[in-house]
Amino acid sequence: MHGNCKGEQIVRQLEKSKGGYFFLILNAETVEQFTHKKQTRLICRLDHKISFQCGLNHYGDGNFFIIISSKNMRAIDKNAGDMIYFEISEDPNPLGAEIPETVQILLEQDAVLKEKFGLLTDGKKRSILIQINKIKDIDKQVSKAIELINNPDLGRPKKL
Repeated sequence: MHGNCKGEQIVRQLEKSKGGYFFLILNAETVEQFTHKKQTRLICRLDHKISFQCGLNHYGDGNFFIIISSKNMRAIDKNAGDMIYFEISEDPNPLGAEIPETVQILLEQDAVLKEKFGLLTDGKKRSILIQINKIKDIDKQVSKAIELINNPDLGRPKKL
C-alpha cells in the first residue's frame, strides 16, 4: 500500500543543542501505511508552494518526524509555532536523490563501477549522489563519482 498524508500542523523546532531543526511529526500509524515503513523516502509539499525529498527520523516516543530546512521555512515565510499545510507522499525514487546524467553515462560505460555502485546501500548511494549533484563542472563530477564509488567512506566524517 502506498501511503499519503496531508493536513495542517504547527511547525516545531528542536532545541539548539540538538540541532535546532524545524520539523513536523508523523505518527506511527501513518508511517505503517508506507510501503517500506520507516525506511520510506518521502516527498513533502508545504503550503502548496514548495516540495522536497526527505526521510523519516525517530522522534523517541514511537512516532517519527521529518526535518524542514531553514531555507524551506524562509521559502514559505514560516517560523516555529506557525501553522503549516503539508502533503506527504512516497518518493517513487528509492534513492531520494537525482542521478546526474554524467553518473548515469559513467555507470553505463563502466561495468565494474556499475557493479560496485549496485552493491552499496541506498544510503551510501544517496550520499554520493548528493555530493556529486553539488558539483557544477562535468569533469569534476566524473572524477568525484569514480573516487567515491571506489571509496564510499571517503565522504563520511571520521569517527573519533
